[in-house]
Amino acid sequence: MRMRAAIAALSTIFLTLALAAPAMAAKGGEGLYGKTDDKVITNFGYGLMIFFVTLVTALSVGQWLLERRKQRK
Repeated sequence: MRMRAAIAALSTIFLTLALAAPAMAAKGGEGLYGKTDDKVITNFGYGLMIFFVTLVTALSVGQWLLERRKQRK
């Protein structure tokens, strides 16, 4: 049973890798967004930084609220 799962996982990985290159080559290397230049990459990086700062802040506030509630009990 374990061997069957390993073979299925490996074949899925290899099939995905084998089909990814021709799919990208068909569009001339252009992804879903379109032509990607330095400005697009920079703005995406800024968006990622903002997302993670917001996520950490929101989770920290949530934990602080739960700790405060625990302390009141």
